[in-house]
Order: sequence, then structure tokens, then C-alpha cells
Amino acid sequence: MKAYSHILASKKQKRKLFSVLIDPDKQDENSLLKTIKTAEAAKVDFFFLGGSLLTYDNLNNCIVTIKKSTKIPVILFPGNTMQINHKADGILFLSLISGRNADMLIGKQVITAPILKQSSLEVMSTGYMLIDGGKQTTVSYISNTTPIPSNKPAISACTAIAGELLGLKLIFMDAGSGAENPISLKMIETVSKSIDIPLIIGGGIKSADQARKSCEAGADIIVVGNAIEKNSDLVVEISDAVHNI
Repeated sequence: MKAYSHILASKKQKRKLFSVLIDPDKQDENSLLKTIKTAEAAKVDFFFLGGSLLTYDNLNNCIVTIKKSTKIPVILFPGNTMQINHKADGILFLSLISGRNADMLIGKQVITAPILKQSSLEVMSTGYMLIDGGKQTTVSYISNTTPIPSNKPAISACTAIAGELLGLKLIFMDAGSGAENPISLKMIETVSKSIDIPLIIGGGIKSADQARKSCEAGADIIVVGNAIEKNSDLVVEISDAVHNI
């Protein structure tokens, strides 16, 4: 089953999904293999692969290692047009709809579109929304955009609705890697009730309890990366919490 079909079917059945976010810059083969083994045991649904800024040419090696070791789908979560690799299973084709930087809204996408059109990647158009997580993150700096204030759920809801009406297939609300605070439950609930397409939540989630509450508030997919890098035991804990909703 294609990734998007799986996401839609899970949403219809009210089953929550969990994705481990892997930053290729932070991986050596041993640590990556350990993460894969843990994710397999925890029955993680996806690997999201990418970062705001890749300083090492390690993306291809990461994909090859994952594909050799597991059947968990690899979905590219690209920080720029350089982060495309046909060996992955799919890609989140991101449009930064929360900002006013035209380059991130449509400019980069125009450059990438012909390449993706000819590739075998499953392309999932995604409205990407940055939410203030308590401090400036790499993605807000690199994208030159201001995150939506954490106490403005109505702005987030209207932005997500606009993305849905424009034909986007997913909404991804992200507080950014290493965020101090996760996205508020009120904001998740407000956005979830405002749209019919699947809602992805990431950034600032540091515990299984936070992941569970985010799902109960309306998240369809939970994405965790930074916290898992610090404590790999969280993979099992969060996966259990998400899948047992």
C-alpha cells in the first residue's frame, strides 16, 4: 500500500501513526542501525529523513542502510532542493504556507517539480506550518520566516484550511527541531477540527505522554527526532502510546 493511502486508511479507522525523524547529518552507521533495530521492534510506521541544513553528503548512505535493514517506508522530509533521492519511497512536497517567503511557498517547488515528475517517488503535497516553540530554530532561520505564535490557534486553523482548499494532501505543523515547547493541545484540536485531511505534528515532543495527548487532541501522525537522538528508549515508549490510542 502506498504511504498516503495508508495514512488515509489509518485516519478513517482512527488509528494514529508514528514516524521517527532522522537527520542524516547526525548519523553514523552504528547509531543508525541501532535506531532501525529499535524502530522495527517498536513497529514504527515511517522514517522521515531530512534536515534544514545538511553539511555532509550522507543522505544516500542513510537511505541505502535503512532500505537494506527494514521494510519501514522512507519518506523524504527535505529542507531544500538538494535533498532528493530516488531510492526513498516517497517525499513530502512541502510548501511553507505559514510564512510569506515566496521562495519557500512556490519558488523551490518549481525547480524541483520536473525532477519529481520523472521520478518513482510517491509525492505527497504538504502544507508546512511553523509554530513558535519557544526559541528560534534552524528551519525558521534558514527559511527566513516567522513562526505562527503559539497562542494563536485561529491563525493556524485558517492557514490549514487555506492549504486544504488549495488542494494540499497533508498539513504538517512543526515547532522545529529542538523546540523548547511542543505545539499546544488547543492549537492541535482547533486545526484538527477545521480540516478533513491528515494532520502531522512534530517538534518539541519529549515524552510518550506528550505524544499521546497530541494524538487525543487530533494529531494523525506524530513525528519525533531530537528527543530520540538523546534517548532511544523513547522510540518504544512513544510508539506504544501512539498506537494504543
